[in-house]
Amino acid sequence: MDLGIPAARELGRCFLAAQHPLTRLWVDDAVRLNMLAEQCADDVQLATDLDVAASRAQRFAPGLPAEALLNRWTAANDDLNAMLSMRWEGGDPNKPFVDATVTSRPLTGDDLPVLVRAGAEVFGALRPRYLRLWSAAPPGRFVGTRPDRRFLAAPVGGLRAGFEQSVPSELMLTPTRDLDHYQDASAAYDDIDHEHRAHAEQAQIASRRALEQSLRAGTLFDIAVEGHWAGYVSVRTKGESLGMPAYVVQELVLATKFRGRGYGPHLTTLLARALPDETRVLVGAVHARNRGARQAAERGGRTDVGGWIQVPHKTG
Repeated sequence: MDLGIPAARELGRCFLAAQHPLTRLWVDDAVRLNMLAEQCADDVQLATDLDVAASRAQRFAPGLPAEALLNRWTAANDDLNAMLSMRWEGGDPNKPFVDATVTSRPLTGDDLPVLVRAGAEVFGALRPRYLRLWSAAPPGRFVGTRPDRRFLAAPVGGLRAGFEQSVPSELMLTPTRDLDHYQDASAAYDDIDHEHRAHAEQAQIASRRALEQSLRAGTLFDIAVEGHWAGYVSVRTKGESLGMPAYVVQELVLATKFRGRGYGPHLTTLLARALPDETRVLVGAVHARNRGARQAAERGGRTDVGGWIQVPHKTG
């Protein structure tokens, strides 16, 4: 059943309640709620703005009325509502899914069937492949789901000390002056994709334009090993921050010949030391199946604070 659309602040309050308890020690709830309300304003717009809905329909579902693309605040059962929204992976019209990351309370395993049914009833005509949900629970908690991205985070100030091993003397970060090595970074992605077939769907290199913006902001760094260029690491202050004042990891790539040396955790340390604001939280999204990246982030001091899960749709 469709309900009246809540205010953005109320949606933000719902999403805050579903967050990992550790993150609520890092940032004051009032600060975080203000940021989440700003983010949830997009959900409200997608639920009410017919012009935006018409534009989305024209791109992704020609022939359907604009109303079919509006977000819906829907009652899945007597005590659970969800903001349902149509999304497309990477903007690809052939990869539709229903997003329900804002729910009126944190999820339980019993909620999954009713949420899937609600998504199918609202957006079944668009043939979504799965329902995407948010949970702070550890990976694998919910039976019958597929993994998606996990969020690894920690306050920058706490990361500066590093982990149990000292940073290797040959490893350094320096502010990037140009993007002359962009093709080298792209080649590194190609090499990983060749070795691991699933990697191409799990991670893609940031665009040159995006890295140029980080370069101008002073948040793009060259990784150097014994003075030789070895990769890029960059952050931005906009993005999926879970409502926290954050540096969001935009890119982290090592050239092929420098992989396998255990540098990953140390890059978190060096990055934290290079970033100017130690009060922010360093947040990075890593696919749950990318064990190497997840383990490197965790060894570097970041914590898995939750992530998305996918529940397959019968109509997908």
